[in-house]
Amino acid sequence: MTQFNDQLAQVQGPEWLTAKRRESLELFTTLEVPQESVEAWKYTRVDVDFDALRPHGKRDVVSDVSALPASVQERLSGTDVGAFLVLDGPDVVYRTELPAELAAKGVIFTDLKSAVEQHADKVQQYLYSVVPAEVPDDTTIAAPGTTPSKSPDPSEGKFSALAAALWTNGAFVYVPRGVEVELPLGSFRVMSEAGTYTATRTLVVAEENAQVTFIDEQDSEALPGTYAIGAVELVVKDGARVRYVSIQNWGEGVTHIQRQRGDVGRDATLNSLVVTMGGTLSRTEMQSYLRGQGADSEMLALYFANADQHFDHYTLQHHAAANAHSDLLYKGVNNDSAVGVFSGMIKVDLGAQKTDAYQKHRTLMLSSEARNYSVPQLEINANDVRCSHGSTTSPVDQEALFFLRSRGISKETAEKMLVTAFLEDVLGRVPLASVVKYIEGIIAKKVGAA
Repeated sequence: MTQFNDQLAQVQGPEWLTAKRRESLELFTTLEVPQESVEAWKYTRVDVDFDALRPHGKRDVVSDVSALPASVQERLSGTDVGAFLVLDGPDVVYRTELPAELAAKGVIFTDLKSAVEQHADKVQQYLYSVVPAEVPDDTTIAAPGTTPSKSPDPSEGKFSALAAALWTNGAFVYVPRGVEVELPLGSFRVMSEAGTYTATRTLVVAEENAQVTFIDEQDSEALPGTYAIGAVELVVKDGARVRYVSIQNWGEGVTHIQRQRGDVGRDATLNSLVVTMGGTLSRTEMQSYLRGQGADSEMLALYFANADQHFDHYTLQHHAAANAHSDLLYKGVNNDSAVGVFSGMIKVDLGAQKTDAYQKHRTLMLSSEARNYSVPQLEINANDVRCSHGSTTSPVDQEALFFLRSRGISKETAEKMLVTAFLEDVLGRVPLASVVKYIEGIIAKKVGAA
């Protein structure tokens, strides 16, 4: 994998970051690609020839929105973000400035590459602190004399190590103590070169009692043999509130692998929404580490897989402190010969009493050829908790479909109505009207009713 060493040699940056990149690449070279024998990757295999991977080409800045890809223009016309970045491959090609009143309060919103140069102290303090190169050891703290859960297989960190070593850019958000950012901030990531890869990183830091919403969107045309590898670090300090939305709508042929992890402090809240609609293979990990007492994590997701798409979602709700609450609701739709995978774990450490944790996964099957694998799990090491988990997989209600068809509604429109209704209890918990409208539009296209 000499080409990765050559690519790393071309990356500019401070010595501390270069050393971390080098260390991450060395780790990457020692790890195998996770196989089906690894429990967390049991139903998903990524076939990748690392020696053949080449980085996405550089892109120039554009001066007007009209020069952006049509899909980005369309999305920007209906978004309500207060400021945004547009990245094409490794480069920021367009941006809007943060409102002056927020900048005056110390809020920082820029691309990560610029943040390393302009805000080195803050970036160095938090970068890699939540999503390191290696897979985090989320072994449950168990009582003496008992056997805790096994540590993750080291190979689970293969792609995280590559992302840590070779990330080219991404977004950086920093909100000082007590500052509330009312309008969402956003990043729109596109790729335009087939047969390449991009490695990106998002770092959101909300200091004590701060508040911010960040929308992270990915979109492209069909790009055979293309890889999007990423990491998202969410630092939610005591009393802070962060809402993070990820909308993945890559084109056919893209393999998407991303690890998202939040570190949630005392009486802090992390609301996350993961939307998976595009790409040929997608593996998304969403983890919440409830570090402080009274921490709260809401984990929502919806996905719609059709044709031969393969969507894998891995989740972890790790309760490390008492009196914390987490609520997970994942809902998906599988059509044609698509495959859906959900593997979710609630871990409760010794001493994390009064934990209140819920995990629910529901799948709607639109085709007899589609497949679904669901593995909800609990590991509890405290004796005063309330935890529940469950999963259901079911076909379309034929009576409901007949009822709609009998009133002159086409099959495509009827299925759209039923699918939208099925996903509504996720969408109904998202207080971002433009985001909900955009997702509903994607769903309509998926069922052929747009």
